[in-house]
Amino acid sequence: MDDLIQYNKERWNALAQANYTYTRPFLDLNAQKARAWLNSLGEAPSGLFDSLTGKDILCLASGGGQQTAVFGLLGANVTVFDLSDTQLARDKQAADHYGYPLRIVQGDMRDLSVFDDDSFDLVWHPYAINFSPDAGVVLQHVARIMRPGGYYRLQFANPFVMELDETKWNGRGYPLNQIYKDGAEMIFDDPHWDVWQEDGSIQKVVGPREFRHALSAIINTLVQNQFLLIGLWEDSESAKPDPDAEPGSWEHLIAVAPPFLRIWAVYRPELFGSRLSAF
Repeated sequence: MDDLIQYNKERWNALAQANYTYTRPFLDLNAQKARAWLNSLGEAPSGLFDSLTGKDILCLASGGGQQTAVFGLLGANVTVFDLSDTQLARDKQAADHYGYPLRIVQGDMRDLSVFDDDSFDLVWHPYAINFSPDAGVVLQHVARIMRPGGYYRLQFANPFVMELDETKWNGRGYPLNQIYKDGAEMIFDDPHWDVWQEDGSIQKVVGPREFRHALSAIINTLVQNQFLLIGLWEDSESAKPDPDAEPGSWEHLIAVAPPFLRIWAVYRPELFGSRLSAF
């Protein structure tokens, strides 16, 4: 385990112990609620979620007991792969709570050699690839473990505005001042993440190291690895952009600069030629 992975593991464990939003397992679901959660995302290929029973799904760098709970309740064969043992404990908590089987694997997303070729029908990859300095090797591994016709959902930082936060408001706008370079580590003025507590207070926790991945690098690597892109969406996650909000607020910032991007792609090697060589 290199220094970066050890550091980011420690940071995600700390965030989970502070009860960060995406580390809280879904413990109040049933199958109907799980399907409604998936459908609320709105951008999935038509009919994809109609029947997940028996589908092999990898929740990649997706610990926390949220997505695994959704897919597990809908009858999928779910595997979760994550760096943080605290996050993975939340997935086990959810699986034990509902009683569905779950394969749990701890590791670095740059090395998915634990999985065989043609292992998964769907890889669900929430915001995580920006914690790796090399998006290309991650995407190559994903292609190897996908079954032909399998779907890949990837969320990542909007690389054009990645360093912005609401404190950058200068009275006229949110100025960009970092060089746009693929693979560059992001240096933030404040390395802390705000973790809202149940009593309304905020606990500040130093976040993991993050890296910019150029849009061209993501798109071109997917195409080079035999993925057919279905669509790309701007994403503000749970917050709602509000152009009339107070400048310098999060709601105003994300109305100006959407912070995340989301891609759906399908693995179609027959359209590109022979399968890539295994690692």
